[in-house]
Amino acid sequence: MASKTLDLSAAYWRKSSHSNGDGGECLEVADDFPGLVPVRDSKVSEGPALVIPAAVWSRFVTAVKTDSLGI
Repeated sequence: MASKTLDLSAAYWRKSSHSNGDGGECLEVADDFPGLVPVRDSKVSEGPALVIPAAVWSRFVTAVKTDSLGI
């Protein structure tokens, strides 16, 4: 499978409103990438990011909110 590199150098990252301010275990997401949701660990801002299709991210967030991950 071919992979493409997405330039995230100018991305604006945001944390969930449910995150606390003490630098705990948080994810950040970046907006303004149509059809995609870049996700990274807030503690490793220069580290790698996962780039997830927006529809898949939406289903994941819904499953978390409704406690229906099945794990």
